[in-house]
Amino acid sequence: MKNQVQLITYVDRLSGGGLRELQALLQGPLGGIFGGVHMLPFFHPIDGSDAGFDPIDHTRVDPRLGDWADVGALGVNFDLMGDLIVNHVSSESAAFRDFAARGSDSEYAGMFLTLDSVFPNGAREADLTRIYRPRPGLPFTSTTLGNGEKRLLWTTFTPQQVDIDVLHPKGAAYLEEILQRFKAAGVNIIRLDAAGYAIKKAGTSCFMIPETYEFIGALSRRAHELGIEALVEIHSYYREQIEIAKRVDRVYDFALPPLVLHALYTAEAAPLKAWLGICPRNAITVLDTHDGIGVIDVGADAATGRPGLLPPAAIDSLVETMHTRSGGQSRKATGAAASNLDLYQVNCTYYDALGGDDRDYLIARAIQFFAPGVPQVYYMGLLAQRNDMALLERSRVGRDINRHHFTADEAREAVRRPVVQALLGLIRFRNAHPAFGGDFLLQPCEDHCLRLEWRRGGDYAALDVDLRHHSALLSFSTAGGTLRVPLSQVTGPFSLVEAAK
Repeated sequence: MKNQVQLITYVDRLSGGGLRELQALLQGPLGGIFGGVHMLPFFHPIDGSDAGFDPIDHTRVDPRLGDWADVGALGVNFDLMGDLIVNHVSSESAAFRDFAARGSDSEYAGMFLTLDSVFPNGAREADLTRIYRPRPGLPFTSTTLGNGEKRLLWTTFTPQQVDIDVLHPKGAAYLEEILQRFKAAGVNIIRLDAAGYAIKKAGTSCFMIPETYEFIGALSRRAHELGIEALVEIHSYYREQIEIAKRVDRVYDFALPPLVLHALYTAEAAPLKAWLGICPRNAITVLDTHDGIGVIDVGADAATGRPGLLPPAAIDSLVETMHTRSGGQSRKATGAAASNLDLYQVNCTYYDALGGDDRDYLIARAIQFFAPGVPQVYYMGLLAQRNDMALLERSRVGRDINRHHFTADEAREAVRRPVVQALLGLIRFRNAHPAFGGDFLLQPCEDHCLRLEWRRGGDYAALDVDLRHHSALLSFSTAGGTLRVPLSQVTGPFSLVEAAK
């Protein structure tokens, strides 16, 4: 993976079309900005019950977007990341339909997890309440198969997303087929979606148990054999993230988004500094994604009570401030107010979580780009977008508040906004300055300040943030000596790069 900023996007929701239109955008108005692209599920279909994360056919590109040749063409100029949806498939998939029709006589019967397949001797109340699920209720859906059998299917997320036994020969073959398809198309990075839930074992939480680590390790090694890196997507207690990072290529830094918000809301940098001092260096850093803004990642360990990066009162205040800054819009899209009842996320664009304040937003992005890891920017954040309340009203799906459908003209117009042009300048600077290929240093400073540095030989780049005054200063080496640029003076995609020369 290139040490350059990556884009994460739905193909159609940013480009207003398919893969070819996305490539035209990335080589036109966004030319030279990104080193890689994480294409959110582009499989058949992109508009299922979970915006593509419930694939009917994981090895087929949705024809409305193009085909595998179009994927390969995009990969000529960019690192390509695709989602390997590990935990489940659509209830409309061919394999599940065969199982639904024939029951235990189906060749795919063992591929799908049921209550009995995990608890062959039955489950007690304590067994069921121990199971961790990111949404209220138990992870089972009752169904009657075509041959009259009544079964309790394991459905971690929704009834339309049926969990598979990844250790069964059919489940393993299913994942291998996807890996082979990715390799052939030039996808060189996979995101292991929902991997933490992939292994179910009686008497455990069925989430990130030792056997899960073993499975993730084995799947990552198989990806390596095919020349593919693996990024693991796990929301969990921060010390678990540090342990996971030791065993995989890359993990997400999901603690960074709420800690940056906390720092900007309170002018208190200590929790953010504490995390930056210990966070995994092999991270993909984000502020926003296609999901909500997580809070579980900075909270206490639910199992042991170990303290988190923020105390409970600070987390409560953080969430309430998000709701306030967004004018109450995030409250309408979060928890019981929307149909996706994620227990650990607030649904809101990051720009609106900061009240649409351009100054704070650019400071937040600068902190992200100076944090350890490879930065990834979500398409809504790239264009500094407000909450899409109209889409939320139509769909009643909370996360849609941050999943606007752009037309091609809308996207190009949004790129011209001054805040977006300044963000593009920061991205190009992060990609181009050689110091970011060196060592990260967290320098001591007052509690209301933040000083982040990168050094490589004689090259260096530093970010100084004064949280009380909502100001930031970039200092960096150039051929002619040291240059200092207030963040407020970054005006376009070439300003910092030209200054660095």
